[in-house]
Amino acid sequence: MRILAPLAFLVLLAAAVAVPGLFTAVDPLAADPAAALAPPGGAHWLGSDHLGRDVLARVVYGARHSISIGVAATGLAVTAGVLLGLAAGLSPRWLDEALARSFDTLSTLPELLLALLVVAIAGPGTGSVIFAIAVAQVPTYARVVRAQTFVVRRSGYVEQAVTFGRSRAAIVAGHVLPNVLGAIPVLATIGLGTAVIATSGLSFLGMGPQPPAAEWGSMLSEARNYLRVAWWQALFPGAAITLTVICLTVTGRRMQRRFEGRTP
Repeated sequence: MRILAPLAFLVLLAAAVAVPGLFTAVDPLAADPAAALAPPGGAHWLGSDHLGRDVLARVVYGARHSISIGVAATGLAVTAGVLLGLAAGLSPRWLDEALARSFDTLSTLPELLLALLVVAIAGPGTGSVIFAIAVAQVPTYARVVRAQTFVVRRSGYVEQAVTFGRSRAAIVAGHVLPNVLGAIPVLATIGLGTAVIATSGLSFLGMGPQPPAAEWGSMLSEARNYLRVAWWQALFPGAAITLTVICLTVTGRRMQRRFEGRTP
């Protein structure tokens, strides 16, 4: 039963990303100086920001930026990580060692710091943030796939396929790849939460989607100068980030328990 609340929140979040108009009819970019810093209630259920924009509308539409960037970055990281992990696990020893040391080196750096370095080189913008977060997360997936590849390639069914003369490509596609991907959905679910935090962090620093786009991290950045007079401007996007990460982590951990056979 404890998993139902996180799942329900994630379903609502997915709906907000896909069809934000279901939750609010207000334009998130529409400014109303006369209603600037209005407290929650009345025409603005979650209050308004320093430009008079509706906070509820910006939180709802901000989910599209924050979650879409996180999903894109996670998808790119999973794809690259699986390919590199397979390459390492199936390559000659010297190439495997070179790739493994590369994974280890990148893993020693905090993901947000590595992403920040990549964005600093590539420049701000949505595409740069997606690429930066993906680069930072690739080692996580690559190391898992590499380890699983070592196990699978020595299994009896793979040795039997080799004996029957199946091609290397057929063995990889039909036996190795399907059996090394088991843990990836679990890692990707938890990794999505990390990607959302990284997205918001980079946007907070001004390196993500540029104003006036509604994005949770940039909303927090704009709100920091008004904490004493308009706490709601920072509270609600911050709560959205926190709840999203908590629900993704709880769901991922539950998936992990089921994958390991510890939960019925």
